Amino acid sequence: MQFRQQALSKLQSPEELDLPVRFARPQGWLVLTVSVLVMIAATVWAITGTVSATLTAPGILTHGHGSYVLQSPVAGQVTAVLAEEGKQVATGAPLVRIRTAQGTTTVVRALAAGRLTGVVATIGSVVTTGVDLASVERTTGPRDPLTATLYVPAESAATLPAGAAVDLTVASAPSQRFGVLRGRVAAVGRAAQSRQRISAFLGSAQLGEQFSRTGQPIAVLVRLDTAPTASGYAWSTSGGPPFALASMTQATAAVHLAAQHPIDWLLS
Repeated sequence: MQFRQQALSKLQSPEELDLPVRFARPQGWLVLTVSVLVMIAATVWAITGTVSATLTAPGILTHGHGSYVLQSPVAGQVTAVLAEEGKQVATGAPLVRIRTAQGTTTVVRALAAGRLTGVVATIGSVVTTGVDLASVERTTGPRDPLTATLYVPAESAATLPAGAAVDLTVASAPSQRFGVLRGRVAAVGRAAQSRQRISAFLGSAQLGEQFSRTGQPIAVLVRLDTAPTASGYAWSTSGGPPFALASMTQATAAVHLAAQHPIDWLLS
């Protein structure tokens, strides 16, 4: 009862009606101002700013013409290996000599000119009809330019535009020392690549299994940027490695996708 009388008395008293009412302290106004400025800056950045994204994919350096595998046409014993792995061979060049149980000799020859990338046959080994003997990468000469073939998951390939910048970490040239190899997307395949198709193109069942392990990917062709370096190609460092790059060298690619506004990225 006493408190009510005091409250009524205070309301009826006109002494303090002209005093200003304090809605917030100065510290509160400072916090509010900062919050509003941050919200305005975030809104402007979401509308006008951009977000960059990269897509990582495995790949391999090749001369771009594909490979083929030579298989034994007969059963017998290998008596000679007539070409050295890594060397250029001409069309029709003898590669392996096989002696059959009947005493006849069969010479397996290169179907097309190229570089001998693998020799499975060894002298003295017994082979059956259809077994793999060697693999040859098709080339027109030792000066053929290298390209990179990436194997990108099918659901991600559609986002790759032609001309996108690509950085390649090459297995034979550590990036910590030599940097990354530069290139650009030249073409994106339309059909998914089966294990058998990858194996046929690269001339290696092992690589076909490796690149199709998580499903059937899309092949993406990358043209390498040329430069007056020891390798003949552009690197993120001034000179890159002091040696030439070999085909069938594996690499990991980071494809730089087109920049996107943050608000579009958040809504997509």
